[in-house]
Amino acid sequence: MKGIILAAGAGTRLYPITKSVNKQLLPIYDKPMIYYPLSVLMEIGIKDILLITSEKEQENFKKLLGDGSHLGINMNYAIQYVPKGISDAFIIAEDFIGNDESVLILGDNVYFGKGFEEKLARARENLKNGRCTVFGYEVPDPERFGVVEFDKNLEVISIEEKPKNPKSNYCATGLYFYTPGATKNAKKLKPSARGELEITDLCKIYLDEGNLSCELLPKSFNWVDTGTYDSLVDASVLVRNYEKTNNLKVACLEEIALKKGFLSKEKLIEISREMINSGYRDYIIELIK
Repeated sequence: MKGIILAAGAGTRLYPITKSVNKQLLPIYDKPMIYYPLSVLMEIGIKDILLITSEKEQENFKKLLGDGSHLGINMNYAIQYVPKGISDAFIIAEDFIGNDESVLILGDNVYFGKGFEEKLARARENLKNGRCTVFGYEVPDPERFGVVEFDKNLEVISIEEKPKNPKSNYCATGLYFYTPGATKNAKKLKPSARGELEITDLCKIYLDEGNLSCELLPKSFNWVDTGTYDSLVDASVLVRNYEKTNNLKVACLEEIALKKGFLSKEKLIEISREMINSGYRDYIIELIK
């Protein structure tokens, strides 16, 4: 299974904050934003990960994450030269994915909360049964998102991008599990009216085949699309409150790597010696005591 993070957007809605730095390198409380989507892929158990960035920002991401060996993973990099939509990620990642299953997550989406690991495990199990999975969340403004409609048995019956008259209040968040062949299907797509290869159109291919499931995230779960000033602050506040209340860090990559067996305790001890003194390093030191 391969993991893909799409982090090539310019973040123009956050101007002037993003004038000199990519949005996904901005802080969400005590970590760079990119840590959060990367942590989700690692929680799934994915070790081979492709980070798609803009051309001018790729070196900054490499400076932060390197080749991933310090986390026991394999970080790969690619460039999206022109923003052509989310589904374009699968075309860019064609050689990387090969004939494998793939999980795509958007670089500006933050996920954390109780029960998430179980939902990720169900989505992974769906792949074994030939079914793709999106993750739905109830929002007050569904017209801003791709909207998922269900029947009485909570089976997906439609998915529509930014509809004027939404058929439900559930949006498809920025996390997608796909069976082998996602690149082939992405190449079938035609640009939408806004000139993009829409992820909802890719999902429709699987829906028409009867192979699209949706895992619903409860309102108590924390999901933030950090595309606005307010949501950027909201995400930081949510993470801070969760960490202070539970005495746990959200998206601590080293902790996940240790838990998943990507890193040995001895290797983490070695890595910790190279960390700059900070509250983050103090947390790592507590893990390995």
